Amino acid sequence: MKQPSPAPSIRDWIVVGSGFGGSVAALRLAEKNYSVTVLEQGKRYRDEDFAESAWRLRKVLWAPKAGLMGIMALTPFRHVSVLSGVGVGGGSLVYGNTLYVPHSDDFYRHTQWADLADWRTVLAPHYATAQKMLGVTTFDGDGPSEQMMRAIAADLGVADTYHSTEVGVYLGTPGVRVADPYFDGAGPARSGCTRCGQCMLGCRVGAKNTLEKNYLHFAEQRGVQIEPERTVVDVRPVGAADGSDGYVVTTERSGSWLRRDRRIYRTRGIVFAAGALGTNLLLRKCRDNGSLPRLSERIGELVRTNSEAIVAVTAKDRTVDLRADLAITSSVHPDEHTHFTNNTYGLRGDAMSLNFGPLTAGRGRRLQFAVAILSAPLRWLNPLRARGWSQRSVVFTVMQSLDSSLSLRPRRPGGRMETHIADGSAPSSYLPIANRIAELAAKHVSGYAQTSVLESLINTPTTAHILGGAVIADSAEHGVVDRHRRVFGYRNFLITDGSTVPANVGVNPSLTIVAMAEEAITHIRTNEEQTP
Repeated sequence: MKQPSPAPSIRDWIVVGSGFGGSVAALRLAEKNYSVTVLEQGKRYRDEDFAESAWRLRKVLWAPKAGLMGIMALTPFRHVSVLSGVGVGGGSLVYGNTLYVPHSDDFYRHTQWADLADWRTVLAPHYATAQKMLGVTTFDGDGPSEQMMRAIAADLGVADTYHSTEVGVYLGTPGVRVADPYFDGAGPARSGCTRCGQCMLGCRVGAKNTLEKNYLHFAEQRGVQIEPERTVVDVRPVGAADGSDGYVVTTERSGSWLRRDRRIYRTRGIVFAAGALGTNLLLRKCRDNGSLPRLSERIGELVRTNSEAIVAVTAKDRTVDLRADLAITSSVHPDEHTHFTNNTYGLRGDAMSLNFGPLTAGRGRRLQFAVAILSAPLRWLNPLRARGWSQRSVVFTVMQSLDSSLSLRPRRPGGRMETHIADGSAPSSYLPIANRIAELAAKHVSGYAQTSVLESLINTPTTAHILGGAVIADSAEHGVVDRHRRVFGYRNFLITDGSTVPANVGVNPSLTIVAMAEEAITHIRTNEEQTP
């Protein structure tokens, strides 16, 4: 077998992943005068390259071995199914633009990290930086979807908790391209949001504040190299066992079967930021194959799902239009631990209908599912069922900050990762409040409520906000990274993505991942060797 040849130069830092945690690390390390390379397994998309509709599976779904190089991966496990973003910009390509600062002490004062810092105070300035960098603003519309949300809030007795979403979108004159409106002209030109609502398919307009419009844009201006379609398959120290002499990083061309185009990189420091799922899988692989034997045995523990449930409603009247201007436009807090949002897909998201079936609850969900389909076969088995679904449907993401977790471990060393029930409460695939929300929505739009098919058939929740598995702790006996996100057992080795988040956030976690990454890199000293 032909051996890969090493890269011609040694980088100061290699960042694995280009999402919310990786993009922050890349820019801030470059600002500290380090040379940085970012390795991203997904493709690089220009605005015009994103899918025109959800049926364009090659651009929507990530299954590289099958030739699908899209921006959304679906990874099913026994106890949870995970949706995650892939591509240069990571989750920012596919997420619903929603950028919230957590409000609950369930997060800030969780026992896993409460003794390490006053996190509400420590993270506050970094949340402010993240909001500025991501161009956070408040959504300004009020259409049928928002009015329905307001009515549901009133039905639940919490009308005063309804509020418009904080979003990362340029809400300028629709379709009009202007010079950078965020960074005194130093950023890329932008186009005003056209209110098409197709944010989660990838923004073809250029209004969505993806990471390529801010962090990655400025990182490349400072010399950061971004290499897409490179999957990291191994990381190991060079020389000293603790990595103090640097690391060798081995990659392959993403999706390759035979011609893997294996390449080796040398670096003085390494940052894992491949998303909570990707980082956990890579850490476990490197520990089990002996490349990084000093890693904590706690890899894959305290995996969080943000305690989510996903339900939907569809109006029976095919002329009803429930689309919102953006993917997510409003929020309601039924209690201090629970938060839900409306999600819509614009006119071209009809393929998403295949993810939803009859509303089910509690035990015996498969039987409920079958009975509901047999009771209304024309509704559920009609080949034209998907037509117009995204126009007259709203999906609700229900999140909770209550404590629950899973473990992610291989069945055998080097084997496929599987979920396991850990100590404490496991994430539930059925949240009564989620079903209540869907039923109330159905009443208001004269429609029918729905549950994720996976939740009904295999009794697993679906989450787009997987967190944890390499969490912050006071020692390797309790976690994988220390208070500064440095990996226990190694030097010059950081993790800056959602895998280090120690508790359910209870709101969309993107802004938290950015703020925590910002805080982590402040503890890296400036490279004096390259300072002018």
